[in-house]
Amino acid sequence: MASGFNISTFKSRGLTLGGARPALFEVFLRVPDGVGADQSSADKFRFTCSAAQLPAASIASIPVGYFGRKINVAGDRTFQDWSVTIMNDEDFLVRSMFEKWSNSLNRLESNIRDAAYSTNENSYKTDLSVIQYGKDGTAIREYHIIGAFPTSVDAISLNWDSASQIETFGVTFSYDYWLPANESINAYAGQATTPVST
Repeated sequence: MASGFNISTFKSRGLTLGGARPALFEVFLRVPDGVGADQSSADKFRFTCSAAQLPAASIASIPVGYFGRKINVAGDRTFQDWSVTIMNDEDFLVRSMFEKWSNSLNRLESNIRDAAYSTNENSYKTDLSVIQYGKDGTAIREYHIIGAFPTSVDAISLNWDSASQIETFGVTFSYDYWLPANESINAYAGQATTPVST
């Protein structure tokens, strides 16, 4: 068998398009009704969300024993929590949006959920969209994250020695499921998705 150590072969069969770049992405978010934040907060989130991930795909493995030996069969799908990192501006607009959203799910002082969300478990959830762009600016991959709500709004570190830096904080979402937005619907349980408005 011929050696595979050939740069010309790699150039013709490997990263033929130059590789996808992790900095070329955007995240879009709708604010659920009742949060107390307007769409301008979500619009600013689009420009201050500085780190995210394309979501993971995980299927559990179920070991089945037979006469002292085990085989593994496919189990249920699970969806891991999804996190973003956000740059904080001096208006605290995006930070305030997530604090209000979290507070409406369980009040900081009174330990109750807002009445607007008490009769519909889906009313405090929203859909997010994360888009990967190509080097020419076209959207090459998009994922819809369905039924998301924040489970954690992280602390912001303050430090006298942290001069010439911009504050950041993380937000972690729990969600129901994700779907690629630009794949054949037949490959994903026959369900079509509605793109998140921009």
